[in-house]
Amino acid sequence: MIIESRLTGKIIGAAIEVHRILGPGLLESSYEEVLCYELSVLGLYFDRQQPLPVVYKGIKLDCAYRLDVIVEKKIILELKSVESLLPIHQAQLVTHLRLSRLSVGLLINFNVAVLKDGLKRLVNNFDESSAFSASQR
Repeated sequence: MIIESRLTGKIIGAAIEVHRILGPGLLESSYEEVLCYELSVLGLYFDRQQPLPVVYKGIKLDCAYRLDVIVEKKIILELKSVESLLPIHQAQLVTHLRLSRLSVGLLINFNVAVLKDGLKRLVNNFDESSAFSASQR
């Protein structure tokens, strides 16, 4: 988790820079574009709008779910520009973590006065039997 911790620090720093310059009130797609630019300046590898299939009883369903950004194939970024984060936003990220089998995600709402009020870090812990438990950190 040390690597993920360092990465989340860099990602949060980049998000703060984006928010400092652009402020709240833009579309999610604008923040995604500029945040990805900042990630590239930091030399971080990322994928945007990565398809996320759902597997149900061995059947792969193409439900057109997409992950906003995956950084270094380790951290999912779920970007929002909403009045306030709701429990459904956290549930969405937890489900994305479980389906992707990744452990760490950042929920970032850019539509706030101070970005720290729009940040949530979620950690998903998997055991050997694929049981799932998520905790907010």
